[in-house]
Amino acid sequence: MMKTLYLIGGTMGVGKTTVCRQLKQDLPNSVFLDGDWCWDASPFQVTEETKAMVEDNICHLLNNFLHCSVYENVIFCWVMHQQSIIDGILQKLDTRNCRVQSISLMVDEDTLRQRLMKDVQQGTRTADVIDRSLPRIPMYRQLDTIKIDTVGKTVQMVADEIMKLK
Repeated sequence: MMKTLYLIGGTMGVGKTTVCRQLKQDLPNSVFLDGDWCWDASPFQVTEETKAMVEDNICHLLNNFLHCSVYENVIFCWVMHQQSIIDGILQKLDTRNCRVQSISLMVDEDTLRQRLMKDVQQGTRTADVIDRSLPRIPMYRQLDTIKIDTVGKTVQMVADEIMKLK
């Protein structure tokens, strides 16, 4: 059986997790990993050691999913704002008999600001996320990924667009 691995990146607040949850429901025999689940620490510390640890955690779980005969669709999301992050993960994965779809969810500044402010108001994010997320938008244009604009689209519309990729 040919599996599909979906690598879905985008800046904080673009809708990665929400879209991936929808994909998990819509795609047959699917499993979903959010990279943030592999690095949920307090305090959150970005060091060479923690970066290596999270990548190892991610690759270990993704390889287990890829090797499990039950799953035909493996869905992964993370910020992945640099090509080296995507390449580093892919180099450590066994993608034989696997089609890889590397996707960046795109958004404009106004829409992203509105989405993040809503999250801040709901208490699911802190206000500093806006200043960290907005500057990353242009970084995704440089990546070797399929770009999907999320502006003005429902979660289902974005998920449908991803499922139509060949």
